[in-house]
Amino acid sequence: MVDMSRPSINERTPFAAALDAGLVTAFVAIGRRNHDEDPGVLGLLSTAAPFLVGLIVGWLVTKAWEDPTPVRQGLIIWPITVAVGMLGRQLVGDGTALSFVIVATVFLGVTLVGWRAIRAGITARRRTT
Repeated sequence: MVDMSRPSINERTPFAAALDAGLVTAFVAIGRRNHDEDPGVLGLLSTAAPFLVGLIVGWLVTKAWEDPTPVRQGLIIWPITVAVGMLGRQLVGDGTALSFVIVATVFLGVTLVGWRAIRAGITARRRTT
């Protein structure tokens, strides 16, 4: 029998989803600014779109809405976001130079996994005090 009930959504889900999307968008905005690209919203969104799609895929694969904060979620969401983002860029004819792949991988890894690691450390510290 198929369970047709609504998926369980953790109370931290909206904040975590917004934070992840904000970090992906910040990565794109910083890159566009550093390369003197059009600062307009449409340009930002068109560049961010493949990575935001990747982020959504990562959330779907991990069912992150159930508990988006564990580091293990970030460790799965991060490479999916990068891989789908780069594939999307390839499909639309945008660049995926090795230096860009490295920068994207490092930045998104530090941020998408990093905030979860910081949260885990704070939570662990609170438990011991």
